[in-house]
Amino acid sequence: MVINKTLGFSTRGNGHLIDVTSQVSGVLTESGIRSGILTVFVVGSTAAITTLEYEPGLIKDMAELYDKLAPANKRYAHDDTWGDANGFSHVRAALQGPSLTIPFEDGNLYLGMWQQIVLADFDHRPRQRNIVVNIIGE
Repeated sequence: MVINKTLGFSTRGNGHLIDVTSQVSGVLTESGIRSGILTVFVVGSTAAITTLEYEPGLIKDMAELYDKLAPANKRYAHDDTWGDANGFSHVRAALQGPSLTIPFEDGNLYLGMWQQIVLADFDHRPRQRNIVVNIIGE
């Protein structure tokens, strides 16, 4: 069986991280599928999906890491192409990636105790983001 569901989130942009674990788990519970794999995919090239321990210290650490890897105050060739000054957002999202696949059994995701599913919005402005939850299993 295959199920797809789209979930919407309002973000603040600028590296805003949102814990979406409960919403994604809710889709799995509603599906009634007991065993298989679940993929979470964010629609858009300036956002990403990852797992991490969603706590204030790590959220700050991640913001500092992204500022070092792809500084917002640097000029990017992408900015010259479109004039939208969000080249850094695209670079950060490409480094992180748009999707995550998690196995599950007995209706429970195989996540560690401190592991949450996180939506990262790197664009330079607030956005309405959609993530697609794709479940394949039985």
